[in-house]
Amino acid sequence: MNALEVRNASKTISNGVNDKRRILNNVDLTIAPGEFVTVLGGNGAGKSTLFNSISGNLQLDSGTVSVMGKNLTKLSEEQRATSISRVFQDPKMGTAPRLTVAENLGLAEKRGLKRRLRQRQLNQKKEMYRELCKLIGNGLENHLDTPTGFLSGGQRQALSLLMATITKPDLLLLDEHTAALDPKTAKQLMTLTDQRIKEENLTCLMVTHKMEDALHYGDRVIVMEKGEIIKDIRGEEKERMTLADLFLLFEESETVAEVM
Repeated sequence: MNALEVRNASKTISNGVNDKRRILNNVDLTIAPGEFVTVLGGNGAGKSTLFNSISGNLQLDSGTVSVMGKNLTKLSEEQRATSISRVFQDPKMGTAPRLTVAENLGLAEKRGLKRRLRQRQLNQKKEMYRELCKLIGNGLENHLDTPTGFLSGGQRQALSLLMATITKPDLLLLDEHTAALDPKTAKQLMTLTDQRIKEENLTCLMVTHKMEDALHYGDRVIVMEKGEIIKDIRGEEKERMTLADLFLLFEESETVAEVM
């Protein structure tokens, strides 16, 4: 059973009365359980649209989305959240600013479960949360009782990653989750990301603009252009590929587009 199957996914948007643009064009994508796949592409390539279509933030015009054999195509974003976790580019989007770090982790731990009125039992779980936060290495374990809104961007984004993976999702979506961070913090977060994915054997799809990260992390690299997947690099081909090869691939695809 595949962790993710996207079949014939298409989406057209209207920019005006007679101006329509196809931003996904019959995309097919299959990801096996435990695979870590990175997605590259320029602006307007369709990366965000693909992610929004998988998460349910955007409904497809045609095609299907299935996770672990379950067809999610007609389900809402909230309904899909029982199977899919997502970390956004903006550190402010993944956490509740007025709740403490411990309270945010407590909420994330109940993702996909039915909510009932009962005591939170946060104090009993704080030691577990503290050990989890120690994995980050940026002092977050000392801020369990701090409202998340007072954290740095790097701490808040790392917390978002912990929240997305505290209970194992069927699919983890990372939407340029290091883009808003300084280089040092971004590198630390990518190291933590890779560690969490490997230790928990997570299935992950990650959008990035950093070609170095696409080559260094993950099992496959998918390159998108004009709403289509134009290259799927894996195995020995990925191991042999260099930054120069990736740059050349982008230059060639742009040249073909200009000729057409």
